[in-house]
Amino acid sequence: MLAYMKRTTIKLPDDLDARLRHEAARRGTTISVVTREAITGYLGGPGHRLGAAGSGRSGRADVSDRIEEILAAEVDR
Repeated sequence: MLAYMKRTTIKLPDDLDARLRHEAARRGTTISVVTREAITGYLGGPGHRLGAAGSGRSGRADVSDRIEEILAAEVDR
């Protein structure tokens, strides 16, 4: 997997670096994994998941067709 990845360097303020390291340690994973997940969550793309998707049933079959309308109505509340 690493053979297909590019290395990049980012500059973080000390407090954000500490939070990133703490989260990686808390989850028992690497800083790289947490960073990739955060970037994917922000930008979307392969592996991007909507955490709340499918958490409830509306009883309506047209939700996917009307998603923009539904979201706009919620934002206007």
